[in-house]
Amino acid sequence: MTNTEEGVFFLTGKDFTNAGAASSSLKGILERRGVPPDIIRRMAIAAFEAELNVIIYAVAGMMKYRVTDTEIFVTVQDMGQGIPDIELAMTEGYSTATDHIREMGFGSGMGLPNIKKSTDNLAINSVMGEGTTLEFFIRIRSGGTEQA
Repeated sequence: MTNTEEGVFFLTGKDFTNAGAASSSLKGILERRGVPPDIIRRMAIAAFEAELNVIIYAVAGMMKYRVTDTEIFVTVQDMGQGIPDIELAMTEGYSTATDHIREMGFGSGMGLPNIKKSTDNLAINSVMGEGTTLEFFIRIRSGGTEQA
């Protein structure tokens, strides 16, 4: 029997005061469940980068999560401008962030590449003028071995 936990966090564009709150809450949930620290770290990086992308580029969005005994699934949907060239956006250092966003310390062009590096799978669907959906997951080791 699988012990599943699900939830959703709502994100508001340009709300830098609360940037990181959703990913921090997800990290706490994973810690409470006893997920191994290296898995928590990877998911915290991916969730934080995805959350920041919504805050930087979208009007609003949501981060949905589902945690089972073997995997952590996250879907981040936003109401934003969309990504015109996903392949280019996956290039380390490429950013469309404004100077103002960069001055705040964000928009270095590492968000999507860091999500890809930190997760076992990343899928991106983006529609110009409507928004972007990211789906990613990480397998949780069981008994010291990686689940296939």
